[in-house]
Amino acid sequence: MTKKKQGHCEGNARSNPKKSRRVRSWRTRDDKEETGSLRGQRPKQSQEEIATRPSGARDDSSKRSDGYRDDTYEIKMPKQKSELNKLKTEFLEHMEIEKNRSLLTIRNYGHYLSSFLDFAKKEGAVAPEEIDLELVRRYRLYLNRKKDKNGRTLKLVTQNYYIIALRSFLKYLAKRDIKTLAAEKLELPKTPSRQVEFLESDDMEHLLRAPETEANDLLRLRDRAILELLFSTGLRVAEAASLKKTQVNLLKDEFSVKGKGDKIRGVFLSDSAKESMRNYLKKRTDNSPALFIAHNKKKDITDTEPLTPRTIQRIVKKYARRAGLSPNITPHTLRHTLATDLLQAGADLRSVQEILGHSSIITTQIYTHVTNKRLKEVHKKYHRKITNH
Repeated sequence: MTKKKQGHCEGNARSNPKKSRRVRSWRTRDDKEETGSLRGQRPKQSQEEIATRPSGARDDSSKRSDGYRDDTYEIKMPKQKSELNKLKTEFLEHMEIEKNRSLLTIRNYGHYLSSFLDFAKKEGAVAPEEIDLELVRRYRLYLNRKKDKNGRTLKLVTQNYYIIALRSFLKYLAKRDIKTLAAEKLELPKTPSRQVEFLESDDMEHLLRAPETEANDLLRLRDRAILELLFSTGLRVAEAASLKKTQVNLLKDEFSVKGKGDKIRGVFLSDSAKESMRNYLKKRTDNSPALFIAHNKKKDITDTEPLTPRTIQRIVKKYARRAGLSPNITPHTLRHTLATDLLQAGADLRSVQEILGHSSIITTQIYTHVTNKRLKEVHKKYHRKITNH
């Protein structure tokens, strides 16, 4: 038994020379003390061996009797980060731990700052004290002239995101008493007013009825429930995709949702939204905790995955086309439609701000220029009428 086992090991060593070489390269402490060399290093040669070696001959002292060589193992050390890159990492960790920002926000800030640091490195600035107004000016020119693969330049609002991230980074450095450019010196250009796209009442009705054309009963009920929920609550698409069945109590008209910045707010369900969701949940036979799922007959019902935000966007676009509406309609269009509908019905701006979960009322004010019916009435009543004679 012993001989057979020994022969088997020898056969493996011959058939797999790499394995044999790897095993033989390891030495015990006794081996190191006897040879005076470390694992993987060639033994020192005497002066006589060096002197008798023919001129121009290759040093084969590391060649082993079995035909293999003892190569020197090189340990690759990680590249040293520049001072600015180290500070960027610490700033992002500060946002995560002390500011409690979401991972998505941290990822975006990391992207914006990496863009600036790469530009600064090319300009020869690798330390915080080397950041000055001239460097930032050249960076802003670079952003303004930057084009994507389709030849389109960055929008002004997008360029501002990069500068906002840089300004936050500079404020962080100042709090740590690190000498650098003052964040207050970076001014953001005024961006043009954003155009709000929303659906009129008739178009909204057509969109909500569009799922009736779906042949699959379960998909028809699910998609109608999605559209009703988005219009009734004004949820962001990511908020809707993350909902759980236990989170929505259909016996009540409201439930809580965690939005941007982990802020919790209350949203409200209309009667038609509750009815649509109730019909959909009754039809389901799976065990998934998610409120909206991808119904795939090929998968086990207990392994059904929740819908992604991208899938919900595609669902809204699909029914917008079927309803004969603009193909640019998104879940956020339904959010705009809810806000416009509430303000036109007489709701105050603060209430709409809370329903939508806006951190600043300035964001909510973008709806006021399309909802103020009183302005039209005032114009009609008091505007001087000129008649043609």
